[in-house]
Amino acid sequence: MLPHDLPVLVVIPALNEEDSVGGVVRAVSAALPTARCLVVDDGSADSTSAVARAAGASVLTLPYNLGVGGAMRAGFRYARQNGFAVVVQVDADGQHDPSAIPEMIRGLDEADLVIGARFAGVGEYGVRGPRRWAMRVLAGVLSRVAGTPLTDVTSGFKAAGPRAVSLFAANFPAEYLGDTIEALVIGARAGLRVRQRPVAMRQRQTGEPSHRPWKAAVYLMRACAAFLLAMMRPRTRMEDVA
Repeated sequence: MLPHDLPVLVVIPALNEEDSVGGVVRAVSAALPTARCLVVDDGSADSTSAVARAAGASVLTLPYNLGVGGAMRAGFRYARQNGFAVVVQVDADGQHDPSAIPEMIRGLDEADLVIGARFAGVGEYGVRGPRRWAMRVLAGVLSRVAGTPLTDVTSGFKAAGPRAVSLFAANFPAEYLGDTIEALVIGARAGLRVRQRPVAMRQRQTGEPSHRPWKAAVYLMRACAAFLLAMMRPRTRMEDVA
Protein backbone atom coordinates (compact mmCIF):
# COMPACT_ATOMS: atom_id res chain seq x y z
CA MET A 1 0.00 0.00 0.00
CA LEU A 2 1.30 3.43 -0.93
CA PRO A 3 1.76 6.11 1.74
CA HIS A 4 -1.10 8.57 1.38
CA ASP A 5 1.13 11.63 1.72
CA LEU A 6 3.15 11.09 -1.46
CA PRO A 7 3.61 14.30 -3.50
CA VAL A 8 1.17 14.43 -6.43
CA LEU A 9 1.63 16.28 -9.71
CA VAL A 10 -1.44 16.76 -11.92
CA VAL A 11 -0.25 17.25 -15.51
CA ILE A 12 -2.59 19.00 -17.93
CA PRO A 13 -1.41 18.97 -21.58
CA ALA A 14 -2.96 21.95 -23.34
CA LEU A 15 -3.05 23.26 -26.90
CA ASN A 16 -5.03 26.46 -27.45
CA GLU A 17 -7.33 25.82 -24.48
CA GLU A 18 -7.56 29.34 -23.05
CA ASP A 19 -11.35 29.09 -22.72
CA SER A 20 -11.33 25.98 -20.53
CA VAL A 21 -7.93 25.49 -18.90
CA GLY A 22 -8.53 27.97 -16.06
CA GLY A 23 -11.67 26.16 -14.96
CA VAL A 24 -9.90 22.81 -15.12
CA VAL A 25 -7.02 24.06 -12.97
CA ARG A 26 -9.41 25.46 -10.35
CA ALA A 27 -11.44 22.22 -10.32
CA VAL A 28 -8.27 20.15 -9.83
CA SER A 29 -7.17 22.38 -6.96
CA ALA A 30 -10.58 22.04 -5.32
CA ALA A 31 -10.56 18.25 -5.68
CA LEU A 32 -6.99 17.77 -4.48
CA PRO A 33 -5.68 20.89 -2.69
CA THR A 34 -2.33 19.32 -1.78
CA ALA A 35 -1.38 18.51 -5.39
CA ARG A 36 0.63 20.73 -7.69
CA CYS A 37 -1.02 21.47 -11.00
CA LEU A 38 1.30 21.65 -14.02
CA VAL A 39 -0.07 22.86 -17.35
CA VAL A 40 2.16 21.84 -20.26
CA ASP A 41 1.47 24.42 -22.95
CA ASP A 42 2.05 22.41 -26.12
CA GLY A 43 2.90 25.27 -28.46
CA SER A 44 -0.34 27.23 -28.04
CA ALA A 45 -0.96 30.34 -30.13
CA ASP A 46 -3.45 31.79 -27.65
CA SER A 47 -3.35 32.79 -23.95
CA THR A 48 -3.37 29.26 -22.52
CA SER A 49 -0.22 29.83 -20.45
CA ALA A 50 -1.37 33.15 -19.00
CA VAL A 51 -4.82 31.82 -18.10
CA ALA A 52 -3.30 28.73 -16.46
CA ARG A 53 -0.91 30.82 -14.35
CA ALA A 54 -3.70 33.13 -13.31
CA ALA A 55 -5.69 30.10 -12.13
CA GLY A 56 -2.78 28.99 -9.93
CA ALA A 57 -0.98 26.39 -12.06
CA SER A 58 2.70 26.04 -12.76
CA VAL A 59 3.30 26.22 -16.50
CA LEU A 60 5.82 24.45 -18.70
CA THR A 61 5.84 26.01 -22.15
CA LEU A 62 7.01 23.91 -25.09
CA PRO A 63 8.57 25.83 -28.00
CA TYR A 64 6.37 24.07 -30.57
CA ASN A 65 3.59 21.50 -30.72
CA LEU A 66 4.74 17.98 -29.79
CA GLY A 67 1.34 16.35 -29.27
CA VAL A 68 -0.07 14.90 -26.07
CA GLY A 69 2.64 12.23 -25.87
CA GLY A 70 5.42 14.79 -26.04
CA ALA A 71 3.69 17.02 -23.51
CA MET A 72 3.22 14.12 -21.08
CA ARG A 73 6.83 13.03 -21.51
CA ALA A 74 7.86 16.53 -20.46
CA GLY A 75 5.44 16.30 -17.53
CA PHE A 76 6.86 12.97 -16.32
CA ARG A 77 10.40 14.31 -16.55
CA TYR A 78 9.35 17.39 -14.59
CA ALA A 79 7.86 15.08 -11.95
CA ARG A 80 11.05 13.05 -11.64
CA GLN A 81 13.25 16.13 -11.45
CA ASN A 82 11.08 17.75 -8.80
CA GLY A 83 10.42 14.76 -6.55
CA PHE A 84 6.79 13.93 -7.39
CA ALA A 85 5.94 10.27 -6.79
CA VAL A 86 2.46 10.30 -8.38
CA VAL A 87 1.42 11.84 -11.71
CA VAL A 88 -2.20 12.28 -12.78
CA GLN A 89 -2.98 13.12 -16.41
CA VAL A 90 -6.02 15.36 -16.98
CA ASP A 91 -7.29 16.85 -20.26
CA ALA A 92 -7.47 20.63 -20.54
CA ASP A 93 -10.83 20.65 -22.34
CA GLY A 94 -12.96 19.86 -19.28
CA GLN A 95 -14.01 16.32 -20.21
CA HIS A 96 -12.31 14.74 -17.19
CA ASP A 97 -14.02 15.24 -13.84
CA PRO A 98 -11.30 16.13 -11.28
CA SER A 99 -13.51 14.89 -8.43
CA ALA A 100 -12.55 11.36 -9.54
CA ILE A 101 -8.83 11.97 -8.95
CA PRO A 102 -8.71 10.98 -5.25
CA GLU A 103 -10.37 7.62 -6.00
CA MET A 104 -7.95 6.98 -8.86
CA ILE A 105 -5.00 7.73 -6.59
CA ARG A 106 -6.39 5.33 -3.99
CA GLY A 107 -6.39 2.71 -6.74
CA LEU A 108 -2.59 2.97 -6.79
CA ASP A 109 -2.58 0.98 -3.54
CA GLU A 110 -2.96 -2.12 -5.73
CA ALA A 111 -1.65 -0.91 -9.10
CA ASP A 112 1.11 1.09 -10.75
CA LEU A 113 -1.17 2.65 -13.35
CA VAL A 114 -4.88 3.39 -12.96
CA ILE A 115 -7.01 4.25 -15.99
CA GLY A 116 -10.14 6.36 -15.62
CA ALA A 117 -12.40 4.22 -17.80
CA ARG A 118 -15.33 5.77 -19.67
CA PHE A 119 -16.98 2.49 -20.63
CA ALA A 120 -17.10 0.71 -17.27
CA GLY A 121 -20.68 1.30 -16.16
CA VAL A 122 -20.55 4.89 -14.89
CA GLY A 123 -21.90 7.95 -16.70
CA GLU A 124 -23.54 8.33 -20.11
CA TYR A 125 -20.52 9.06 -22.27
CA GLY A 126 -20.62 6.96 -25.41
CA VAL A 127 -18.95 6.40 -28.77
CA ARG A 128 -20.87 4.78 -31.59
CA GLY A 129 -20.19 3.20 -34.94
CA PRO A 130 -16.87 1.92 -36.32
CA ARG A 131 -14.79 3.91 -33.84
CA ARG A 132 -16.52 2.17 -30.94
CA TRP A 133 -15.92 -1.22 -32.56
CA ALA A 134 -12.25 -0.36 -32.99
CA MET A 135 -11.99 0.65 -29.34
CA ARG A 136 -13.55 -2.66 -28.26
CA VAL A 137 -11.09 -4.65 -30.35
CA LEU A 138 -8.15 -2.68 -28.95
CA ALA A 139 -9.45 -3.10 -25.42
CA GLY A 140 -9.65 -6.86 -25.90
CA VAL A 141 -6.13 -7.12 -27.27
CA LEU A 142 -4.61 -4.86 -24.62
CA SER A 143 -6.44 -6.70 -21.86
CA ARG A 144 -4.44 -9.76 -22.86
CA VAL A 145 -1.18 -7.81 -22.92
CA ALA A 146 -1.86 -6.24 -19.51
CA GLY A 147 -3.25 -9.43 -17.99
CA THR A 148 -6.36 -7.67 -16.65
CA PRO A 149 -9.79 -6.73 -18.06
CA LEU A 150 -9.73 -3.26 -19.63
CA THR A 151 -12.63 -1.51 -21.33
CA ASP A 152 -11.12 1.87 -22.24
CA VAL A 153 -7.53 1.80 -23.46
CA THR A 154 -7.68 5.21 -25.18
CA SER A 155 -8.61 7.18 -22.07
CA GLY A 156 -6.29 10.10 -21.33
CA PHE A 157 -7.39 10.20 -17.68
CA LYS A 158 -4.79 8.23 -15.73
CA ALA A 159 -2.94 8.08 -12.42
CA ALA A 160 0.64 6.79 -12.33
CA GLY A 161 2.39 5.59 -9.19
CA PRO A 162 6.11 5.74 -8.39
CA ARG A 163 7.18 2.80 -10.58
CA ALA A 164 5.20 4.14 -13.56
CA VAL A 165 6.61 7.65 -13.07
CA SER A 166 10.16 6.26 -13.14
CA LEU A 167 9.43 4.21 -16.26
CA PHE A 168 7.62 6.93 -18.20
CA ALA A 169 10.10 9.67 -17.34
CA ALA A 170 12.62 7.68 -19.35
CA ASN A 171 10.42 5.87 -21.89
CA PHE A 172 7.20 7.75 -22.56
CA PRO A 173 6.31 7.65 -26.29
CA ALA A 174 5.55 10.85 -28.18
CA GLU A 175 3.89 9.37 -31.27
CA TYR A 176 0.17 9.57 -32.13
CA LEU A 177 -1.79 7.66 -29.44
CA GLY A 178 1.50 7.20 -27.62
CA ASP A 179 0.06 8.56 -24.39
CA THR A 180 -2.67 5.89 -24.44
CA ILE A 181 -2.16 2.66 -26.40
CA GLU A 182 1.62 2.66 -26.70
CA ALA A 183 2.19 3.78 -23.11
CA LEU A 184 -0.06 0.98 -21.86
CA VAL A 185 1.85 -1.61 -23.88
CA ILE A 186 5.21 -0.31 -22.67
CA GLY A 187 4.01 -0.29 -19.08
CA ALA A 188 2.43 -3.73 -19.18
CA ARG A 189 5.45 -5.32 -20.86
CA ALA A 190 7.71 -3.73 -18.24
CA GLY A 191 5.68 -5.39 -15.51
CA LEU A 192 3.53 -2.50 -14.32
CA ARG A 193 0.26 -3.52 -12.71
CA VAL A 194 -2.51 -1.85 -14.72
CA ARG A 195 -6.04 -1.45 -13.39
CA GLN A 196 -9.02 0.75 -14.21
CA ARG A 197 -11.60 2.72 -12.27
CA PRO A 198 -14.98 3.66 -13.76
CA VAL A 199 -15.40 7.41 -14.23
CA ALA A 200 -18.10 9.64 -15.65
CA MET A 201 -16.83 11.62 -18.63
CA ARG A 202 -18.22 15.00 -19.60
CA GLN A 203 -18.53 16.73 -22.95
CA ARG A 204 -15.66 19.08 -23.67
CA GLN A 205 -16.39 22.62 -22.48
CA THR A 206 -15.23 24.45 -25.60
CA GLY A 207 -14.04 23.76 -29.13
CA GLU A 208 -14.71 20.81 -31.40
CA PRO A 209 -14.27 17.10 -30.69
CA SER A 210 -11.02 15.68 -32.04
CA HIS A 211 -12.77 12.85 -33.91
CA ARG A 212 -15.66 12.70 -36.35
CA PRO A 213 -17.43 9.52 -37.52
CA TRP A 214 -15.94 9.73 -41.00
CA LYS A 215 -12.47 9.52 -39.47
CA ALA A 216 -13.17 6.16 -37.83
CA ALA A 217 -11.32 4.12 -40.45
CA VAL A 218 -8.25 6.32 -40.23
CA TYR A 219 -8.42 6.16 -36.44
CA LEU A 220 -8.53 2.36 -36.52
CA MET A 221 -5.52 2.12 -38.83
CA ARG A 222 -3.47 4.54 -36.77
CA ALA A 223 -4.47 2.85 -33.51
CA CYS A 224 -3.42 -0.53 -34.86
CA ALA A 225 -0.15 0.98 -36.08
CA ALA A 226 0.48 2.43 -32.61
CA PHE A 227 -0.13 -0.97 -31.04
CA LEU A 228 2.15 -2.79 -33.48
CA LEU A 229 4.88 -0.19 -33.02
CA ALA A 230 4.69 -0.61 -29.25
CA MET A 231 4.88 -4.41 -29.53
CA MET A 232 7.93 -4.11 -31.80
CA ARG A 233 9.86 -1.99 -29.31
CA PRO A 234 12.44 -3.80 -27.18
CA ARG A 235 10.91 -4.72 -23.83
CA THR A 236 11.91 -2.33 -21.03
CA ARG A 237 12.67 -3.93 -17.68
CA MET A 238 12.02 -1.96 -14.50
CA GLU A 239 15.45 -2.90 -13.15
CA ASP A 240 16.99 -1.08 -16.14
CA VAL A 241 15.14 2.17 -15.42
CA ALA A 242 17.41 4.75 -13.81
